[in-house]
Amino acid sequence: MNQVLLYCRAGFEKDCAAEIQQKTADMGVYGFPRVVTNSAYVLFECYQEADAERVVRDLPLDSLIFARQMIAVTASLSDLDPDDRISPILAVGDSLPKGGDLRVETPDNDKAKALLKFCRKFTVPLRQALRKQGVLLAKDNPKKPVIHLCFTAPGTCLVGYSLTTNNSPHYMGLPRMKFPADAPSRSTLKLEEAFHHFIPKQEWETRLAPGMWAVDLGACPGGWTYQLVKRSMFVHAVDNGAMDEQLMDTGQVFHHAEDGFKFEPTRKNVTWLVCDMIEKPSRVAQLMGEWLIEGWAKEAIFNLKLPMSRRYEQVTENLDTLGAFLDDYNVAYEMRAKHLYHDREEITVHLRRVKRQR
Repeated sequence: MNQVLLYCRAGFEKDCAAEIQQKTADMGVYGFPRVVTNSAYVLFECYQEADAERVVRDLPLDSLIFARQMIAVTASLSDLDPDDRISPILAVGDSLPKGGDLRVETPDNDKAKALLKFCRKFTVPLRQALRKQGVLLAKDNPKKPVIHLCFTAPGTCLVGYSLTTNNSPHYMGLPRMKFPADAPSRSTLKLEEAFHHFIPKQEWETRLAPGMWAVDLGACPGGWTYQLVKRSMFVHAVDNGAMDEQLMDTGQVFHHAEDGFKFEPTRKNVTWLVCDMIEKPSRVAQLMGEWLIEGWAKEAIFNLKLPMSRRYEQVTENLDTLGAFLDDYNVAYEMRAKHLYHDREEITVHLRRVKRQR
């Protein structure tokens, strides 16, 4: 087979499909997406042999906004016998590279997730059988490809692999995070996930360091401010609404009852700017660009709310406009965007000012 399987949030299949079609065309790979609404996955059918392998190797998963995982599909199986599901899988084992890990998964939709209990139980005997056959190494190896079985319905699965140099390390592509009981809102998980996704763990000590100053625009009641305070930062929380009293009691939060679009820091010691305001995405993107151009912050994480239709096209337009704005002012930057697990009708963007290379 010559397909690429991409996991996404249910309801965003068309956006994931539009993105993979454009990205693959840009790299000279042509095909078409197969989309089922609310399935939480897209199958991209490549026209040329071996192009699926090229896509999962050369197209950075991190460059895709709406895809959570990217898998080269080598076989599609259906009507598996409940008394012997393993034999048909072993029969297509030759199509797989030698793997260092196995994940038996489902797409993240309500119907398929009912199979998760089966997937976890099935993983153990399947792993043993694949190791005996030689498809899986005797011990897990993080440098080798991950073998995936994605059950889309009872007795129906896609078989394939992802590369550890270009995949999500999470089961089903979904990071698991626990909501802190003392956080003022569940939105705190969005910023926590963003830090994990965009900032390499080995750089946390320097880029998310205690004592840094941050600004949270649209902070009320303090879900994002909470993440900054827990990292021992000092925060200018900007919002006309009230802030959580426990956060204010820390002495690390300075509340400014102001419009986030009009606030200006009095000192240039801000490292982080974060923003989760419910505003037009073009307006928020413009504001983030202004902060970096003025040198008011070094890094920013912010959400852009999504329109009801043509979401990928609109997001791309907003990001391109922001990039052109920064280019006009000769600001060197890095920018990445992702539809994170804890996002709903928005995407999260990380923007960082960097030194211009000579």
